[in-house]
Amino acid sequence: MRLWHEKLLSLLPRQQLLGQHRECCALRGNSWGKPHSVVNYVFRYSRERLWAYHVLVMNEMLRRGYYPDSCWLDPGYRGKLAPRFEPDYEEIQRLKEEKNEVSLVYPEHNEKYFTDCIANLLGKGIIIFSNADE
Repeated sequence: MRLWHEKLLSLLPRQQLLGQHRECCALRGNSWGKPHSVVNYVFRYSRERLWAYHVLVMNEMLRRGYYPDSCWLDPGYRGKLAPRFEPDYEEIQRLKEEKNEVSLVYPEHNEKYFTDCIANLLGKGIIIFSNADE
């Protein structure tokens, strides 16, 4: 699975949004560092960066009336089966400051990645934008 471009989170159908939450949970847990061609770039960054992305996903879930377990809001939480890690709160602060200056959590989520995500959704029969939206 992939991490959808941040600009698409509010547009994703229910199934893709909830799947994104599950993917983030898995990546934060025991799947951290396990190779997968579509998400390998995530492992070049801190766990705190993945947490920041996951917070965006959970905020969208809350906006739609879904209630993810609040334990995932803890940046050190890795799931019931994975050992907790001690987050770098200075890194979290840097990410918050960076987020105010840059709109993307991951630099890889550029315009090409956005287009690739749209194409991936289209391949699943999911149309995010109609011709009138473009």
